[in-house]
Amino acid sequence: MHDPISLDLTGKLLVAMPGMGDPRFDRSVIFVCAHSEEGAMGLIVNKPASDVDLGAVLEQLDIEVDPESRHMPIHIGGPVETSRGFVLHSTEYQSRLKTLEISENFGMTATLDVLEDIAAGDGPRAALIMLGYAGWGAGQLEGEISRNGWLTVDAGAELIFSTDDDAKWAAALGTLGVDPLGLSGMAGRA
Repeated sequence: MHDPISLDLTGKLLVAMPGMGDPRFDRSVIFVCAHSEEGAMGLIVNKPASDVDLGAVLEQLDIEVDPESRHMPIHIGGPVETSRGFVLHSTEYQSRLKTLEISENFGMTATLDVLEDIAAGDGPRAALIMLGYAGWGAGQLEGEISRNGWLTVDAGAELIFSTDDDAKWAAALGTLGVDPLGLSGMAGRA
């Protein structure tokens, strides 16, 4: 038996399997921002919020918005702390306050200055803005993976930032050579 902690999924994608049992994550693609023996934190990258855009959020925060950025979509990052904002972005951008460097292609900033910079047209070259996050306690994510709830995939900037939200789930599976139509929610045991 291997040590489940030796599996570090930081900077990887979780792709929801059919029949995982939690409708909040149906066909979700989650970017894992942090994974350790204490648990994991990730952001859903393919679920845009239908009722809010960047302009609406910035108006609530009294931040003047650049017309180019006004209609940037806001994503539902997960079911935890849904009023808290997170920006997953390219690494050429560094917050004046705090940016978590996840990998050579991805950073995550959760401070207000990133929204101010985006509003002014000085933000990251590529970014997704999320409200909320997905979180797992110690061993919880590993258990869900072992029960066939998630596949793990390498995260590519093009898939995260350039692929249409509706196509990200199938595109992420495609990086593994998996056809979504052939997937089963049943776990096999040999």
